[in-house]
Amino acid sequence: MAVDEGLVAWVTEALEPVGKVTMRRMMGGATLYMDGTIFGIVHDGELWFKADEESNALWDEAGYRERFTVTFSTGMTDTMNYRRAPADVYDDADALREWAAHGIAAGQRAPKKKPKKR
Repeated sequence: MAVDEGLVAWVTEALEPVGKVTMRRMMGGATLYMDGTIFGIVHDGELWFKADEESNALWDEAGYRERFTVTFSTGMTDTMNYRRAPADVYDDADALREWAAHGIAAGQRAPKKKPKKR
């Protein structure tokens, strides 16, 4: 499955005043990073922002309860705490920055993974 390069370009452009967005292909889509901190996923032409215990109530109150679910080739599914982005982020840079900020903050609060020992 191809990554929606146009959507990634839009997110990168809209968030340029905030910081540098980079992407890593995975799970048939791409993970998005802001200055090295993961904050979002692009999958099947949809944008999802990272959420956590601190931001879950905000997403729920705004009516964005759906969480990202991926189905692996083995048939196993996994639900992750990424929330579907509101529709207005696809054409409103201010809305994109507002909602992405919640994802960036959740990413910054996440525990840092320790490097694997060799």
